[in-house]
Amino acid sequence: MEAAGSRWVGTAAAAAVALALAGFSARRRWRRRCRALAERVRELEAQLKASVEKGAAERCGRIRAQQALRKALARGQETSPSSSSSSSSSGSYPMTPMATVRSCFSTRNGTPRQPLLVPLARACLTLDTSRVPPGALEGLAEYSHCWILYVFHLNTDLEKLWKHPSRSGFKAKVRVPRLKGGKMGVLATRSPHRPCPIGLTVAKVEGVDGRAVLLSGVDLVDGTPVLDIKPYLPYSDCVRGARTPTWLQESSSLDVASVQFSEGFSSLLAKCWEAAGKWSLYASDDELKDLIRQVLSWDIRSMSQRNRPHDATSADKSGASDVQSDMGNESDEGSRESARASSLLPDEVTYHLIVEGVDITYRIDENSNIMVEGASLSNIKNNSRHSGSNATWRNKFS
Repeated sequence: MEAAGSRWVGTAAAAAVALALAGFSARRRWRRRCRALAERVRELEAQLKASVEKGAAERCGRIRAQQALRKALARGQETSPSSSSSSSSSGSYPMTPMATVRSCFSTRNGTPRQPLLVPLARACLTLDTSRVPPGALEGLAEYSHCWILYVFHLNTDLEKLWKHPSRSGFKAKVRVPRLKGGKMGVLATRSPHRPCPIGLTVAKVEGVDGRAVLLSGVDLVDGTPVLDIKPYLPYSDCVRGARTPTWLQESSSLDVASVQFSEGFSSLLAKCWEAAGKWSLYASDDELKDLIRQVLSWDIRSMSQRNRPHDATSADKSGASDVQSDMGNESDEGSRESARASSLLPDEVTYHLIVEGVDITYRIDENSNIMVEGASLSNIKNNSRHSGSNATWRNKFS
C-alpha cells in the first residue's frame, strides 16, 4: 500500500512539473510572439511615417514646380510678341471638355431659357473615357439633381473672343426679354455672351449607366461640351431669403396665351415618328407632342422677332437667326442678325422649332396664341440619332 501510494505521489508530482514546464514554455513563446508583433508594428509605423513625409515632400516639390512653370509661362508671354493673339492674359487656364450632351434640341432656337422649365426636355450626357473613367459617376444616381458646367459652344463671337480678344468688340450690356428689350449688365444676367462663355445649369438625374447619365428638364443644345458635373446639395445650394430684381419676378412676361395644334398636325407628326422614333428618347409621338407643347408654352422668339416679325424660314431652320441663352438674353450682334424687318403681321409669319430631329412650324398671333401647323424631318444633323442606347434609356421613363 505504502509503495503504491509513493508511486502515485511521484506520478502526480511529475505531471505537475510537466504542466508547469509546458505553461512556462507557452508563456515564453507568447512573450516572444508579442515582442515580434510589437517590433513589426514599430517597423510599419516607421515605414508609414517615412511614406507620409515622402508624400509631403513630393507635394511641396510639385507645388514649387507648378509655381515656377506659371512664372516661366507668364514671363514668356510677356516677352513674346505673338502672345497677345493667342491669349487674353498671362493667367489663362485652358480646359478640355470631359463629356458631351446629346439633347433633344438641335438648335439654339427653342432651347429653354432656364433649366427645369420644360420637364420633358431630355438629354444623355456621355463621358469622354479617355479623360474620365466611368467609375467617376459612381454614387451620382443617388442624387435627384446635379449641376452641369458647360461651354456656350454655339456663340457667334467665340472665335474673336478667344483668338482675338482685343478685336472681339465685347459689349458690357445685353438685351433682356423680361425687360422688353431693355439692356442690363451682362454679369447681372445669364446671357451666353460673357467674358468667359461658361454656363451653369441644374438638371434632374434620371439614371446612370456606365459612362452615360440620363437627364431631364435640361436647357442644353445638342453637342454641348461639358466641363464638370457636381451633385446638387439642397442644404447649401438653396439659399433661404435670397432676393432677385423686380424685373425677374414677373414670371408671366414670357408666357403664351395658348398652344393649339392644327387638324392635320397629328398625322404629320406620326409620319415623322416612323423614322424619328427609332433613335428618340421618347416612347411615342404623343409624348413628343407633349414636349412640343411644353416648349412652346414659353415665347421662344427673340426680342427682334417679337418687335419686328419676319419670315425667317431658312434662318430659323439653321438656328443662326437667334442667339438663344438659358435666360433668353440677346446680344447686339444677335439682334442685328435676326432683325430683318418685314411688313408681315405676326400671325402671318411662320416660325420653326426643331426637336428630336423633327422640324415643327407654327404661327403666333398678336394675343400670343400659338397654332402649330406642320411637322417634317429636319435636315439638321442631330448626333442623338446615332445613340444606340436610346431605346434602353426610354425604359427609365416608363
